[in-house]
Amino acid sequence: MTPSSLGLDEIGRRLRGAGFAMRTGPFNFRIRSSIASVASGLALLYDDYPLAGDDEFVDFEVHLERGAGVRRWIRPQVRFLYDGRSPFEPLPMGHAVPLMEWAMNWCISSQAHQYLILHAAVTERDGLAAILAAPPGSGKSTLCAGLISRGWRLLSDELALISPKDGSIVPLCRPVSLKNQSLSVMRAFEPSAEFSDVTHDTIKGSVCHMKIPTRHLDRIEERARPGWVVFPKYVKDAPARLTPRSRANSMLELGRNAFNYTLLGRTGFETLADVITASECHDFEYGSLDEAVRVFDALVEARRQ
Repeated sequence: MTPSSLGLDEIGRRLRGAGFAMRTGPFNFRIRSSIASVASGLALLYDDYPLAGDDEFVDFEVHLERGAGVRRWIRPQVRFLYDGRSPFEPLPMGHAVPLMEWAMNWCISSQAHQYLILHAAVTERDGLAAILAAPPGSGKSTLCAGLISRGWRLLSDELALISPKDGSIVPLCRPVSLKNQSLSVMRAFEPSAEFSDVTHDTIKGSVCHMKIPTRHLDRIEERARPGWVVFPKYVKDAPARLTPRSRANSMLELGRNAFNYTLLGRTGFETLADVITASECHDFEYGSLDEAVRVFDALVEARRQ
């Protein structure tokens, strides 16, 4: 069963009651909220995701509630609660849907230490994963969204989950977060894509989320092996340029982009070293998604030969 079989009213009823439980990648989430936009956001972005059964274990509970006191009525706010505490500052009520996504990311990155977790997007072709690691504003998510619109499979937009047991990358496959000028770029690049409403004036600027096509969810249990580590940077009107990067430098930079590298200690070091050893490492500058896709497709073709 999926949310699309429930309808918006039933999603809202579950959110207000015992909670709306769904599966995304290896995790089950239970979300509770009385805020109407949360129900609408779930109905749009997660309508094809599997629901978690009543007897299934829930990894994380996300509670989004209205601000306390006067903030319930004057310039109303939304709060994220986890185990009765609020890890984030309250946000304006209109930010409820992006806050839900950020809260889900926080749950995973702060607690799922059975994986090495990198702040990176991951796409896949031919069983090989391209790990796209870069600081916010570099065009990482835009590149990820462009690739999955042209034949690549989404594993994750924000969090690369790497298993220390075998070095495989575990699909998370949640909506892609797009910011500021990326919104118009992706609408022009993939007119058939579906997007949530744009939320303005967040800490990241104007943000929305791109819905993931069902064909990606059909393979959500299928892991991938590391193939490429790429550090992208969007530069307006720049030609696509892929340049080799040393494995040693790439490992240092990935370590800086990891949430729990030092916490995992030797396990984190050995897992990251295995990823780097198995991967071609590159810097990538681009100003056009069409050119970027051609460059990444060429990487695949070169590995096939």
